[in-house]
Amino acid sequence: MELLTGLGLATAAGLNAYIPLLALGLLARFTDLVTLPPGWAWLENGWVMAIVAALLVVEVVADKIPALDSINDTIQTFVRPTAGGIVFGSGTAAQTAAVTDPGAFAQSGQWIPVAIGVIVALVVSLTKSTVRPAANVATAGTAAPVLSTVEDIASVTLVFLAILVPVLVLVAAIVLAWLAVRMIRRRRRAGAGQPTR
Repeated sequence: MELLTGLGLATAAGLNAYIPLLALGLLARFTDLVTLPPGWAWLENGWVMAIVAALLVVEVVADKIPALDSINDTIQTFVRPTAGGIVFGSGTAAQTAAVTDPGAFAQSGQWIPVAIGVIVALVVSLTKSTVRPAANVATAGTAAPVLSTVEDIASVTLVFLAILVPVLVLVAAIVLAWLAVRMIRRRRRAGAGQPTR
């Protein structure tokens, strides 16, 4: 369960770096759904949450404006893996609704969950950065706000699945991977001048 929780949080960070960071902080501070271990308790600090919330607002706005979303994606390519490492590490070490006793995986080597989270978030972020420009070109920029909104909703959904029902994270990850592969294939077909389906 710990791995699925971490996977869901890191995947969410690959879509939007700030949603899982803010969600973990808020849930740990104001609910009993998440109890962060001392090494990750800084996520529920008021100042940290205020800064993350401000960055989230900037990200949400910038990501919905054509052309600016590509610049934002370039910048976020460095931020999302970092957030992915943080949320994977903190999520696998936290007590959540589904993980009531974090085991040896999170405790044994703190860098291992962080490294996995960085890789997961980086792969998701790079996939997003590949798909988005193609969608913008194909739709003259009209897809940017729609895709961004879908990604934000997917990120929020993944956070709550990771915390409440981690088993469903696998289903969500498979669906996201299938959608990404489908969009990349569509882009290649369009580039080759073949009809898209």
